[in-house]
Amino acid sequence: MRRILVSGISGAGKTTLATELSALLGVPRHELDALHHGPGWVRRPEFESDVAGFAGDDRWVTEDQYVALVGALLWARADTLIWLDLPRPTVMRRVVSRSFGRALFRRELWNGNRETFRNWLDADHPIRWAWSRHAYRRQRTADRIAEFPHLRVVRLRTAAAADRWLAELRADVAGQKRSEGPGRER
Repeated sequence: MRRILVSGISGAGKTTLATELSALLGVPRHELDALHHGPGWVRRPEFESDVAGFAGDDRWVTEDQYVALVGALLWARADTLIWLDLPRPTVMRRVVSRSFGRALFRRELWNGNRETFRNWLDADHPIRWAWSRHAYRRQRTADRIAEFPHLRVVRLRTAAAADRWLAELRADVAGQKRSEGPGRER
């Protein structure tokens, strides 16, 4: 896994998993929301060129988002797709909890932006998006996988499956480090 795309609907855990994979594998992480949202929630004009820049690198991990702006670039360059295909109740619990905490504590997200409870009324708010687009996103991801047969796909259908997969990966990485480490007795 050198170029990793983490897919799933809002609230599935894409950013969390991408962050963990970056730390575990030593792969640079590029958060698309941070690259996309400028101050005042305005799209940064450099967004597409920033994405094209890191997509050309040999190693990276990022979230599967903004396909309308970057097209198939990340899918074509990725070698691995981690699909967080979680059930709608799990996703909704996560996205509501996340948005509630962000709005309540006025946590800064990207470039000075903060989520407010008023934002929940926006048609493209993550809560509304996750609810209304869950089935569509699942089908679209399945369709895209068929379009990119070069990808190694890891489809994780529950939070427990994602936790198990990540634990197995941690164990594999730790085992590799031990076997490569200096001072091993023979």
